[in-house]
Formats: sequence, C-alpha cells, structure tokens
Amino acid sequence: MPDMQPIQQPVPADVQAVRQVLHTFQEGYTRRDVQALPAFLDLFTSEPTLEVIGTGGVLPGDDEWPVGREAVRLLVESDWQHWGDLRLDVDGAWIFIKGEVAWLATNARVSMRLPEEPGYQSYLEYISSVLEKPGLTAQEKLLDILRGGTNTLYELKQGEDFVWALRFTAVLVRQEGYWLFHQVQFSYPTTRFPDVRLSPHPR
Repeated sequence: MPDMQPIQQPVPADVQAVRQVLHTFQEGYTRRDVQALPAFLDLFTSEPTLEVIGTGGVLPGDDEWPVGREAVRLLVESDWQHWGDLRLDVDGAWIFIKGEVAWLATNARVSMRLPEEPGYQSYLEYISSVLEKPGLTAQEKLLDILRGGTNTLYELKQGEDFVWALRFTAVLVRQEGYWLFHQVQFSYPTTRFPDVRLSPHPR
C-alpha cells in the first residue's frame, strides 16, 4: 500500500492576510528605520483604546503600557533605538479569526550584546540613583542594590551575548477591509519570582 501523504488544507485568505501584517510588523522591527514610523503605525487601529503592553508594563498609561497611537509611537521609537534584535516566529504563529476580530500568539526572542565592563559601570550608576531615591529606608535601598548587583554579576559572567525568550500575543480588528493591531503584548517567561511585586502596604 503506498504511503499516504496528508492532504494540505488551503489556508483561509484572512489568516494569510493577518500573517502578512505580522510579517510587516517584523520587517519594521528588523529595519528599525525611525523615518518609517508613520507608515509602520498604519498597522495599528486609530482607536483611542489601542494599547501595546511592553515587557515592563505594569499599569495602562505607563511608558511600557502606552494607550493611543502617539504613546505607541514613542514606545516603538524607543524599542528601535535602544532595544535588542527582535525575531518573531511569523510562520509558526497561531492565528484565529472570528468575524471582524483576529487573535494570535507566537514565540520570539530578542538578542543584545552587552559588554561586560560597561555593564558593571551602568550598574554602579544605578546604585547612585538608588541611594538618592526619596521615600526608601536605608534597608530597602541596600536590599535593592544587593538584589540587582547579584543578578548583574550572574548575568554578565555568562557572556556578552544575551538572548532572551519572548512571547508575543496580539488582537487585530478588520476595519475597511484591513486587519489592524488593536492590542499587542510582549512578555518574558519566568521560572523565578516576577520582577514586580506589589506591596500590601503601599506608602
């Protein structure tokens, strides 16, 4: 009996269209051309509820959780100028569509080269900012410095090339025949305590 090959089902046109939007998003982060930002922002809805949740986002309206196109533009510009090399698994993205809404999830990675000596110098500058930070006790300042210092030593001793695993999820809406991002989220997986812990007794 001959080997039976699985029948490849045709990919719906809307799934292909959403994947193309994701591909164009990746192209923007690959080229990092700030002059092309106006065209890049055409990938996003103009709705005031547009939001992008960065890896450091804690509350809506923060720098890392911008709401609205202008705030999103500032985050993307900062990413292109200062963040690492983002690589999304565009072809492997899981894409689902219902009516005028699409949602997707895929894995990614971001890579950076952080030279060892400047890394130490940068942390020494951070220590200075902690020492000058108002509203913290001496103990809180010391704990912050020790925790960050240990992490800095551990990471920099593993080499100057950093590659972080990343998760990317998004919701798109169809407007006037075009699929546009309405919500985007970048997040790091973690197997340890999260970086942000809310105090039960805020000052």
